[in-house]
Amino acid sequence: MAAVLKLYNTLTRERENFAPIDPSRVRLYVCGPTVYDFAHIGNARPLIVFDVLYRLLRELYGRKHVKYVRNITDVDDKINARAAERGISIRELTEGTNAVFQRDVSDLNCLPPDVQPRATDHISEMIGIVERLIANGHAYAADGHVLFDVPSMADYGKLSRRSLDDMVAGARVEVAPYKKGEMDFVLWKPSKEGEPGWDSPWGFGRPGWHLECSAMSHKHLGEVFDIHGGGIDLVFPHHENEIAQTRCAFGHDVMANVWMHNGFLQVEGEKMSKSLGNFVTIHELLHEEKFGGRAWKGEVLRLAMLRSHYRQPIDWTVKALEEAEKTLQRWYALLRDKKPAAGALAEAFVEALCDDLNTPGAISELHQLAKAGEADALLRAANLLGLLHDDPAAWDAKASADIDAAEVERLIEERLAARRAKNFAESDRLRDVLVGMGVKLMDAKNKQTGELETTWEVG
Repeated sequence: MAAVLKLYNTLTRERENFAPIDPSRVRLYVCGPTVYDFAHIGNARPLIVFDVLYRLLRELYGRKHVKYVRNITDVDDKINARAAERGISIRELTEGTNAVFQRDVSDLNCLPPDVQPRATDHISEMIGIVERLIANGHAYAADGHVLFDVPSMADYGKLSRRSLDDMVAGARVEVAPYKKGEMDFVLWKPSKEGEPGWDSPWGFGRPGWHLECSAMSHKHLGEVFDIHGGGIDLVFPHHENEIAQTRCAFGHDVMANVWMHNGFLQVEGEKMSKSLGNFVTIHELLHEEKFGGRAWKGEVLRLAMLRSHYRQPIDWTVKALEEAEKTLQRWYALLRDKKPAAGALAEAFVEALCDDLNTPGAISELHQLAKAGEADALLRAANLLGLLHDDPAAWDAKASADIDAAEVERLIEERLAARRAKNFAESDRLRDVLVGMGVKLMDAKNKQTGELETTWEVG
C-alpha cells in the first residue's frame, strides 16, 4: 500500500511520518477504563478512535505484526469510594462494571485489544519500577509513601509544555508534610483497614494511579514502544507522570515515540455534567430511551463519532445521530440491492485515513463510492472503519420501525402537488428530504388517469 501514514505527535506538536521501531512488531498502548462506573459517551471517543488506528495499522503492517494493549484500572480511590457508597465489595463492583464495559465496546464494533491487562495483576511489576526509581535517585520513601522526585528530572513537563504554576494547578497538588517538593507525586501509598493493599518494601499499601500504566505498558510492550494514546485530558498529569516514571526507571529519552490525544466532547453545545442533566453513558445510549427519546445502534454512535476529526472538539447531538443513522440506512440499502463481496480498498480512502486519521475525509470517500454504486469498494472501506458489518436485511427492519409512515405519505403528497404546479425545485427538495429519511421513491403513471403516482419503501 503506497500511502504514507502521518500522525500528529503531541510530544513534538508536529505531524510526522510514522516509522515503527520494528515494522514486524508495531506496538500501541491506550489508557483504558477505571471500572468504578459505566463509561460515558466521552469515554467512547478514544475507544473508537484508537480502534480505527489499530485497524489501519493492521492493514498497513499485517494483523500478526501489530500489538494493541488497552488496560483496565481496577485499583483506585474512586473504586474504593464507590464500593463503600454502594455497600458492596470492591471485587463485585469492578467485575460488574467491567462486564458492562466489555459489552459496550463490542456493541460499538471495537475489536478486542491483543492484551487487556488488569492493574491488580501487575503489582510486582509496579514495585519493581519503584525500586528502580529509588535506586536511580528519582524517588524517595517517606511516612509509608514513596514519591517521585520531580526536580530530579531535568525536562519534566516536556509533553504538556506547562509552566510550573500551571502544572501545580493542573495536578491539584496535595500538600503533605512528607513531600520534599509540591510537584512530587505518589508512586506508592499505605492502605487503611478495609482498603485493597499488598505487601511491599515500604509497608502494606497500593500503587498510585500513574504507576499502573507504566508497569503494564512496560511488561507487554517494552521499555520504549511506538504509540501511546488517550484523551486530551490525560496529557497532564497522567501521561506526563507516566513518561517521568518510565524514562527515569529505564534510562531512555522517550517512553513512546508518538503520543496521540483525542479532543474533548460536549453534549448539545454544553460540557457534559450530571448537574446539567446531560451526562449520558454508552450503555444508556445503546439500551435506554434517554437521549433523543430512544435507544441507538452502536454503529450509529460510531459513525457519528467518526464524522469529526479525532483531535477536534465534538458536539454530541441528537441531530448528529439521526444523520448518521440515515447515512447507514442508505449504505445498507445499497448492500442489500447489490449483494457485494468486499473489494479492494479505494486509494483516496486510504490516503485520507493515513493523513492523521482523517476520518471525515475517509467518510466523504465512502459517500462518493455509494453515489457511484460501487458496493464492493464501499463495503471494504467501511469495514476498515468498523462500519457495515451487520446484515442489511436487519437494518431494513430497523429502519422500517423508525420511519414515520404518516410523515412520509404527507411529504409525498406535497411533492406530487409541487410537480402538478410545475414547481420542480420544490419537488426536488422534497425528494431529497425523503431520500435523507431513508425512503426509496418509485414513480409511475396511473394507466387509467395518466397522473403520476408514487409508492415507497425503506432504502
